[in-house]
Amino acid sequence: MPMVVGVVAGVAVAAVLVLIGLFKLMWRVAEPNEALIISGSKHRTEGLEEGMGFRIVTGRGTLVMPGVQAVRKLSLDLNETELHVDCVTHQGIPLKVRGVVIFKVGDDFVSIANAARRFLDQQKLMSERVHNVFAGHLRSIVGGLTVEDMIRDREKLTGQTRAACGTEMEKLGLIVDSLQIHEIEDPTGYIQNLAMPHAAAVQRDARIAQAEANRLATEAEQQSFARMAEATRDSEILQAGYQAERDKAAAKARQAGPLAEAGARQEVVVQETRVAELEAHRREQQLQADVRKPADAAAYETRTLAEADRDARISSAQAQARETELAAAAEATRVKAAAGAEAEATKAQGEAAAQATRATGEAEAAAARARGLAEAEAAKAKGLADAEAIKARAAALAENQEAVVAQQLAENWPEIVKAGASAFGNVDNMVLLNGADGMADLFAKALTMGGTGLGLARQLLASMDRNGQAPQDASALNGQVQKVPVDDK
Repeated sequence: MPMVVGVVAGVAVAAVLVLIGLFKLMWRVAEPNEALIISGSKHRTEGLEEGMGFRIVTGRGTLVMPGVQAVRKLSLDLNETELHVDCVTHQGIPLKVRGVVIFKVGDDFVSIANAARRFLDQQKLMSERVHNVFAGHLRSIVGGLTVEDMIRDREKLTGQTRAACGTEMEKLGLIVDSLQIHEIEDPTGYIQNLAMPHAAAVQRDARIAQAEANRLATEAEQQSFARMAEATRDSEILQAGYQAERDKAAAKARQAGPLAEAGARQEVVVQETRVAELEAHRREQQLQADVRKPADAAAYETRTLAEADRDARISSAQAQARETELAAAAEATRVKAAAGAEAEATKAQGEAAAQATRATGEAEAAAARARGLAEAEAAKAKGLADAEAIKARAAALAENQEAVVAQQLAENWPEIVKAGASAFGNVDNMVLLNGADGMADLFAKALTMGGTGLGLARQLLASMDRNGQAPQDASALNGQVQKVPVDDK
């Protein structure tokens, strides 16, 4: 029994696996870029003719009976074909048109059915077929246009070509996504010749524009160079100013040390000078107290005494000068009055020069007379003084004759000795006996003449008493002495 169950279960599993395999084999799914063309049974599709005999599936899955139905795929991808078409324009100018056409199978069932009928087994030839269609229509359209139209309005050429090929492309089940004319070649050079005037004008304008641009560029360059030079100058000036400031700061920095040292030395010198000044002031005060004040006191005393003496002498001299001045002024007044009177008396008789000469002579005479009077007064005063002296000497002789004589001898002793020594002035050769003793005796005898002078003095005094006057000088006495004989022994 379990065995039967196992067999039944195995058969069921096998049946399920077979069913799954058959389903997978029969189930087909269309990709988004493809369409499934299923043929082998009669189908009716909307928009298609009745009894087409195939079914179109896009974007979904479907069951296909193996052995009964056939399934093929039609690509819905984009395709492109390059156009290389030799054309002739309305002007008869041959051109080569280069372009590209991008196309694909339409997404509707009609387009898919038309493309399936024409390209299902020949999808690789689809590009060639499209090229031939577009080449024919393009030659036809270019034949109705001129080169200028093609160059100036290339979009018109493209639109006319797409419109002309649209009907045929629909019959083929294709749609055109893009048509681009890349290039129009001109083997004859017509386009180049056509463009030459414009190119020349453009070249001319370009040269003019280039020249203008060069001029503007040159002006701009010159202005730029000028601004650069100005900026360089300003920069150099600023750099020079900064360099000067740096040099000044560096110089100050270099001088800071010596200046600080000099300042310190100066401060030391100032302090030392102040100390020296204080010391000098202290010494000065000490000197003032110890020396100067006592000295000033002594000097003040001496100066006061001297000034008193000087003031006394000055007063005396001033009084005497005043007396003399008054006398001279009185004499001058008198002389002037006399001269004025004389001048008035003779003014009418003589010239001014004679008057001046006479007045001058009279003034000199008056001055001479005044001087004579002054000298006479001086002589008179001297005589009076000598008389007083003789009188005083006579009184002294009367009282003590010996003392007066001794004083006179003492006062005139050098002349007396000189006169005694002059006795030897005429002696050429002198013989002295006893050597030094003889010399001593000789001088002793010469000096003893002073003793005889005493007797001579007495005689003179007696004579003076008799005559009432004294001798004028000591020459008489000297003569008396010279007459004394010298003992040669």
